Order: sequence, then structure tokens, then C-alpha cells
Amino acid sequence: MKYDVIVVGGGPAGLAVAVEANKNGAENILVIERDKELGGILNQCIHNGFGLHHFKEELTGPEYANKFIEMLEETNIEVMLDTMVLDVDESAKTVHAMNKKNGYMKLEGKSIVLNMGCRERTRGAIAIPGDRPAGVFTAGAAQRYVNIEGYMVGKKVLILGSGDIGLIMARRMSLEGAKVVGCVELCPYSNGLTRNIVQCLEDYDIPLYLSHTITDIKGDKRVEEVVVQKVDEKNQPIPGTEITFDVDTVLLSVGLIPENELSREAGLEMDPRTNGPVVYENMETSAEGIFASGNVVHVHDLVDFVTAESEKAGRSAAEYVKNGETKDNSFIQLKNGDNVGYTVPQKVRPANVDKMVEVMFRVRNVFKDVQIKVTSGDVELASFKREHMAPGEMEKIVIPKVFFDKVKDNEITVSIVKEEA
Repeated sequence: MKYDVIVVGGGPAGLAVAVEANKNGAENILVIERDKELGGILNQCIHNGFGLHHFKEELTGPEYANKFIEMLEETNIEVMLDTMVLDVDESAKTVHAMNKKNGYMKLEGKSIVLNMGCRERTRGAIAIPGDRPAGVFTAGAAQRYVNIEGYMVGKKVLILGSGDIGLIMARRMSLEGAKVVGCVELCPYSNGLTRNIVQCLEDYDIPLYLSHTITDIKGDKRVEEVVVQKVDEKNQPIPGTEITFDVDTVLLSVGLIPENELSREAGLEMDPRTNGPVVYENMETSAEGIFASGNVVHVHDLVDFVTAESEKAGRSAAEYVKNGETKDNSFIQLKNGDNVGYTVPQKVRPANVDKMVEVMFRVRNVFKDVQIKVTSGDVELASFKREHMAPGEMEKIVIPKVFFDKVKDNEITVSIVKEEA
């Protein structure tokens, strides 16, 4: 069972990769998806707001996914659903997988693209103290129960974390008749998109408690009370600031973790800042011919950005199948400077760049009237003004290829500095 391109994951990233690889000449393409249908997380995201960038129209999650599924169905791309990938052998470019129909399979690909998405951080990951009753859900799990399974998860709800999924579920639970008493955020700023703060909290009069966290959950069989406290600049609870909420449900929106067990087992170089694989400018990982895109590389805020990045990976995979290895592997390291959390890509091969390189990153705090500085040693390569920046909103800059001639010691640093008066 040999293929030009094997795509691991049939969510928004994998769908975009497969369609784009097909458009660019890859003929024998396989998409492997562990769920029973394509679409990934989009299938449970029944709210609108998707597609404004990519399709120039407002869509729900299932509608967005269906557009790509229809594109895929017009091709000869093969799909294996309800199939679990067990291992990826980076040296032999082999995928080991299993399903009920075919049993154990050894699949060979000239190129492999990893698009496993991400999972939610749980209560255990952040060590919330208190009892262990029913009624504590991750926001995404609650979203699936309500939107797909048709189960109402609770009547009085408190949400921990202001990530986009939590904010959207605050609105969703309100629309279903639940009382959402508040959204509690450890940071002094929200971690969600501004539009979700407005549309999901402010429009429904749901209070947002910044610099607060849950310090106790009480309950026997079901959640009965939740204690929230204000935190200091070191995120430690301040005595005397306790607020007790009478609720039966807690939803956790406390971060996403790229799903990279396969990447680590394959021996790919990983970035501790993103918890995803290190990638070059064309989304190739440290293993030649193996690419990655979407939330498995770094957590995105908009699916439209996932699509754009994944289309780049699909084009690159098709080009690799056509042309083989990159002839010049010398690279420039991209580093994060002051107030920048990470950069993607982490490495750029100038010989592989046509005109410019897009760099995605997130900032570490909320900023107003700042400049993005791109430097190499003591040389400033470029600067970009920004009136507002926040950790919840991914940033993008473009670095022209002509700047690479000025690079010192093969390093470029991206920093945020206060705009000079």
C-alpha cells in the first residue's frame, strides 16, 4: 500500500492539505482519520464566524468543513475513517495503522503530513483543589455533549479560563437555558478573541473575573459550590478575597495541547515553546519529507489561518514528491525576543524561499502602540507598528527574502518594543 502523500488527520488541517496537494500534482493521496467522519473539531462548532478570511463569507463549523469535504469528493483522494495511526517511521516514511475492516496496515508514503490537531488541558493538568464530584467538564467535551450528543451538562455554570471555547460555551449554555454565573481568568487579560468577549460575555451580561482562579470545588455526587479567589502578580490566591458560587457545573477552558505523541515517537525535533514540531518555512519538520500543519504545530485562533498554513504544507508535500530532497539545507534560526512567546516557522532556508517568508507568533501580554522589531545582531531588518496586541490573537509578519543578505550568525530575532514618541 504505497502513496504519494499520506495525511494523518481528517480535520480542517488535513482536509486542506489533501485538497491542495491534489491541486499541485500529487496523484495518490490517502487521508487517515480516527473518527467516523471527516471534519474534526469543526463538526461540533455549530456557531458561525468561520470562513470570513478564506471563503469571504460567514459559515458555521460544519459548513466550513463541508466545503472542503465536497472539494475532496471531487478528486480521487482515498479516505480511511475510524482508523487509528499507531506509529510513524520517519526514516522509512511508513505509517502503521489499524481499523476494523483491514486490521493492521503498513502504509508507505513518499511524503507524510501530520495534522493531529490538539487536545484540551484537564483539571488534573492544572491541579484544581477540592472534591471530585461529577459536573466538571472541559469546555470542548461539554460542547460535544450539547451540540452533537444532545445532552445538557448543567443548569448553573461557572467557567474557568477565557479561552475561545470557554467563551463560546458561555453563550451556548445561556442559549440552552442555563445560568452562567461568570467566567474566571487567572491572567489580568482575556485569552480569547475580542469578538468572543463581546459576543459571548458582554452581550449576555456574563461577568468576567480577571486575575481570579478557582481554589476549591465542593460537592458529594455533584458539584455544589465553587470557591474563587483573586490572585496577586505571582498568581497566588489572596486571603480574604474568596467568592463562593452556588453552581452544579464547572467548565474548563484552560488551554490546548498539540497532539504530538506520534511526532515524538517518530523522533522529530520538538519546540518546547509550542509543544509542536520544529518546522521550516515550507512546514517541513526535521525529518525530510515529513510535514506538519495546523494545531499540531501551534494552537491557532482562527480555522482560516489553519487552512492557509495547511495549504502551504500540502503544496510543499506535493513539491517534495515531484522534486525530492531540498538541495541546500543551510538555514537561519528564528528566535523570540522580548515579549514574544514563539515563532513559526522556527527555521528558514533562504535557498527555499521565493520572495518572502510569513512568520506567525503570539505575544506574552496585552500591548498598545508598540513596534514589532525584526533584528539580526545589531542590525534592524524590519519594523511593524501595531496599535493593539494580545496573547489571544495570533500575529503575522512578512519578511522579504532580500533581508536575508543582512543576517548575522544565521539568526533572526522577533521582539516587541514600545513605540518611540
